[in-house]
Amino acid sequence: MKNVIETNNVSKIFGKNEATNKVLDNCCLAVQEGEFVSLMGASGSGKSTLLYLIGGLDREFDGSIRVCGEDISRDAMNEKKLTDIRLRKIGFIFQFYNLVQNLNVEDNILLPLTAKGISGKSLEKELTDILAITGLTEKRKSMPSTLSGGQQQRVAIARAMLGNPGIILADEPTGNLDSNSTREIMELFKRVNHSEGITILQVTHSDKCASYGTRIVRLENGKAVG
Repeated sequence: MKNVIETNNVSKIFGKNEATNKVLDNCCLAVQEGEFVSLMGASGSGKSTLLYLIGGLDREFDGSIRVCGEDISRDAMNEKKLTDIRLRKIGFIFQFYNLVQNLNVEDNILLPLTAKGISGKSLEKELTDILAITGLTEKRKSMPSTLSGGQQQRVAIARAMLGNPGIILADEPTGNLDSNSTREIMELFKRVNHSEGITILQVTHSDKCASYGTRIVRLENGKAVG
């Protein structure tokens, strides 16, 4: 199996002069295609920071990061190319659902691609399939305010899946959910990983959520272990 995520000697420092904080210290991580990796560590260990670096949301770091075989470091790739990679190859899911409240479920799912000029009509079949996978078929015309937290996170997952990305990056995706909704979302992730073959890298503080993955990696002293 090939690696779809590689971080090589990645270091990240916050602050300046004497007030610096080195959260990542020559961190090396490799995630293979089709894996479901849970990234764990103490609060402030740099889990979310590493996820954002891999997703190209933060480009201030030392070292190199390769996603789907491409070096996304600032010196190697311009912003336009990185935006295209994020759109086509990476789906993002956050703790907060980030739904547009005046758009219904299907329009929220379609938004990232339609905003780039892709016709919603051309995505109809894929949208219908994703709604079925995420259990949202009957909610496709519903507004976010009428949905439970778990259902809103399902919309966020469906949005991340649209366009058939190779990778989903999830930052504490169940952090705002009750235990029942958490179980449902983690089962959905597992199903998406198995049936769709999408590689998942999730940040979580929960041992139970981490156990749904195929492998657990821990951040300790700025380095990835496991």
